[in-house]
Amino acid sequence: MAENTNKKTWKIGTLTYTTAGVIALSFWMLWGDFVWSMKDRAIGPSSTLLFKQIIDSEFLYGLIIIAFPNFTNIFLQPIIGFVSDRHRGRLGRRIPFILFTTPFIVTGLYGLGFTKMLGAWLHGVCPDISLQTAMLIFFGISWVFLDFGTTLAGSLFNALANDVIPRELLGRFFGLFRLVSLGAGMIFHSFLIGIVETHTMWIFLGVGTLYGAGLLLLCFMVKEGKYPPPAELPPLPNGKKRTVIQTVAVSAVTYFRQSFSLPYYRWFMVATTFASFSFMPINSFSLQYSKFLEIPTATYGKYLVITYGCSLVLSYGLGVLADEFHPLRTGMAALLAHLVLMIGGYIFISKSTFALIFILHGVISGCYITFVASLSSKILPPALFAQFISAIGIFNSVMYMITGPAIGKLIDKLGDYRYTLLVGAGFTILGIALLYKVYLGFLRYGGDNNYQAPMPE
Repeated sequence: MAENTNKKTWKIGTLTYTTAGVIALSFWMLWGDFVWSMKDRAIGPSSTLLFKQIIDSEFLYGLIIIAFPNFTNIFLQPIIGFVSDRHRGRLGRRIPFILFTTPFIVTGLYGLGFTKMLGAWLHGVCPDISLQTAMLIFFGISWVFLDFGTTLAGSLFNALANDVIPRELLGRFFGLFRLVSLGAGMIFHSFLIGIVETHTMWIFLGVGTLYGAGLLLLCFMVKEGKYPPPAELPPLPNGKKRTVIQTVAVSAVTYFRQSFSLPYYRWFMVATTFASFSFMPINSFSLQYSKFLEIPTATYGKYLVITYGCSLVLSYGLGVLADEFHPLRTGMAALLAHLVLMIGGYIFISKSTFALIFILHGVISGCYITFVASLSSKILPPALFAQFISAIGIFNSVMYMITGPAIGKLIDKLGDYRYTLLVGAGFTILGIALLYKVYLGFLRYGGDNNYQAPMPE
């Protein structure tokens, strides 16, 4: 019998997948996403509860947990994006750097787990340092390690997905990523969030061990293809070899010229930043709000489980809708629904309505995240993908540096978490307007059928 040579295949770059290959790729990419998501889902509430055990200040919470690490992100993301886009190595251009970041993340997670123990030790050795200050020192050091690795690895994982997943499957893949992320959130908030305050060390150590082992498996099981040679830096007029300082300077100029020279991409960066910040005020302060309303932490966790369950059911279908109607259209529709909720929530929220408004916020924000998960891959030029993602990260970091402490100060001053909804509504309005501006540019560059991402000179 003649062998069937008409098997369905998918291609991206030099990579070609059969159906079995796509299934294997799916398994390992989803495994990596599960490990990453368990870290993300666990660290947010766990770090918040640990920090609040040390000191009760929303301003310091916004400054240390939200703002300070983002200051370093402004410099780190551009460097890793620029370098990885141009790296050519035996393991690819993303995986070597993901391997590099893993020890930093694991060290940060372990450090947070031992924060109380190390703080008590430092206080005992140096009694002049209060126990609170000693614990804050170790919390801060561990948080910087964790954020350093997370910032770099986050943009690299998305870039790896963009490099190895066939274009026609991106929306579905990101829908599955969302499903796995939600599943991880359901696991944590069903079984672990209620014991975070009593088993802090074991939560952080467990997540750190899972992450370290899981990411190593991903890096060895997923293979990158071959890439075309990177663009050369402009040569020196005299043909001489550049010094290190000259190379850094030229690289920086090239990075900023390529990333910010086209207005279309500048609008895209600002639009996606403000759109994502529609959800930030509530996501960052909802746990504190629930405790302010005297809602038990375990009950808050159940609200999140319901949210994740709803989003999990919707996630794959939302990915298909994003592929069919484009992430820009579906993302703007989700933001419009969120705006209505924020205005209504600001008027009607109370202890009795908190659960409904919080769950609806989570479902709608989840819809938006799933809708736009493949947006960058469908808008940005593949050759400079990580570089552009890092440029977006600059906008995000600056916004976090400003809004985190500002919202915390507002809450400290007014004593009312309800204003997080009003701030969220303002960001949502800006997000809708700016995404529409990007949509007009998308149509100008070819739209659904003929879009070509413009390349900066």
